Amino acid sequence: MAGLLAAAMGTVHAQSGAVSASADLPAGVVNAQRAWQNWTLNCQGCHRPDGTGSAGTAPSLAGTVSKFLSVPGGREYLGRVPGVATSPLSSADLAELMNWIFWRFDKEHMPADFTPFTADEIGRLRANPLRLEASQMRTALLQKADESAAAAIAR
Repeated sequence: MAGLLAAAMGTVHAQSGAVSASADLPAGVVNAQRAWQNWTLNCQGCHRPDGTGSAGTAPSLAGTVSKFLSVPGGREYLGRVPGVATSPLSSADLAELMNWIFWRFDKEHMPADFTPFTADEIGRLRANPLRLEASQMRTALLQKADESAAAAIAR
């Protein structure tokens, strides 16, 4: 029975994007399985299993979330958005989850000099949560990120 359950879980993990213990771990992720489980239980209900979000309620993370790391204020924004700041997860689990999210949903835009979030940093940022201003900040930060990327290509 345990073997059947393990086989079923392996199939679910393969289909969901979860990683095995033998996979290379992204920076700041000690346990990718735990990060995936935290995503599944706390985030994917709104952001969807593939990170594409839900129109009007939870923005897409797929192909965009790492862009915030390249603009002033972006990293702080990510630690203060309502879903992060009010999460029931510990700051340590949340930091690991955030680092996993960049790797899982937007490797393409991760800066080469990426510094993983830490529990201390998440704890400090989530103490000052964003509310109604989160959506406007997101739009402005993504616009800056896109302008910066376009300027870099033009060089």
